[in-house]
Amino acid sequence: MSTHETSVWPHKDLLDTDHLSLADVERIFAAAHSFQEVNQRPVKKVPTLRGKSVVLFFAEPSTRTKTSFDMAGKRLSADTFALASSSSSLTKGESLKDTALTLQAMNPDAIVIRHRASGAARFLSERLECSIINAGDGWHAHPTQALLDAFTLIQEWGSLTGKKVLILGDISHSRVARSNVDLLTRLGASVRLCGPRTLMPPHISAWPVEVHDDLMTAVDGVDAVMCLRLQLERMQAGLLPDLREYARTYGLGPRHLERAAADVRVLHPGPMNRGVEIDSGLADSLSSLVLDQVASGVAVRMALLFLYMTRKEGAQ
Repeated sequence: MSTHETSVWPHKDLLDTDHLSLADVERIFAAAHSFQEVNQRPVKKVPTLRGKSVVLFFAEPSTRTKTSFDMAGKRLSADTFALASSSSSLTKGESLKDTALTLQAMNPDAIVIRHRASGAARFLSERLECSIINAGDGWHAHPTQALLDAFTLIQEWGSLTGKKVLILGDISHSRVARSNVDLLTRLGASVRLCGPRTLMPPHISAWPVEVHDDLMTAVDGVDAVMCLRLQLERMQAGLLPDLREYARTYGLGPRHLERAAADVRVLHPGPMNRGVEIDSGLADSLSSLVLDQVASGVAVRMALLFLYMTRKEGAQ
């Protein structure tokens, strides 16, 4: 590791992107770039976090984020322990606080948490000594997804300055959109949002974005389109007429990209509803960065685990 990667990391917890300075983000990306090389080796493992332990506490279903963190920890030689809500004492009435204190007593170096309640990660961070990494809390934030999305685009373009990014779909229920708007705009991109008015959050006028409800207008000249999953499990009845109508009006297809930049890139944080949020052929096309996002996710999460779990050593 270079010297900037071994100096003191100033944060105990990762709750959202907005408390990271641009220097912090640059440092995360530099570490992620280093770990990309590890992920290309025949033996994808380094002893960096040997003897450290991280609890993966996923109180909401997750496949890609949980697996990504698990793989990231193991490739750094950390011991990872997975805990799901269905197999924890939460199902027996135990509070989040008591579950967390129990985990703390086992002295892990970090807890990665996903929870349906906005603010759950902050709740733990204020009570526990180990690092808390937010892997998605309610509608609030998904900082590691935003970091890997920005890292993926920077890998493509070198910089986000002057780029136009459209975030399309269910903005209202999306923690991915909230964290991405903050990070992408601070990194120099201009961000547009597009979706049904019923799926836009209140006070959207205060966000540093352009808001569109017509996809053909929204996609005009953009360099990237980030499709979002329809979070039907979080919706109240009546927000959408039906999925067929949504797909016809807001599903991204090849005809829309004819109005975008010539080398437009398409992203989706997954899991994708093909034929609803995005045309299936487009998801598999050369314009798609969906699998690049997955690969970037492992490298970025390796960087985060490294920085947060070695912060005490750096302070000595």
